[in-house]
Amino acid sequence: MRIIAELPHPDFKISILSMNQKFIIKIERGTFEQIYKVPEIDLTDGVNSVFEILDEAFLKTVGERFQAMHKDFKDTYFRYNY
Repeated sequence: MRIIAELPHPDFKISILSMNQKFIIKIERGTFEQIYKVPEIDLTDGVNSVFEILDEAFLKTVGERFQAMHKDFKDTYFRYNY
């Protein structure tokens, strides 16, 4: 697995990796991460197509999912400790 690109974003760390004929989109915020795998053959313009996939609408839902992940973990951590 090798990193082929990193995209600047004010809220997330976005890395594009390549492994086994797949692009792996890794999006991180704090201690949480989301990973999406896309077969290279499904994209017509290689890594440039990955950049097009990561539009504002998608990244907005990613941010909402991170908020839900944080809430879920906080709730379970609270149940465990109290």
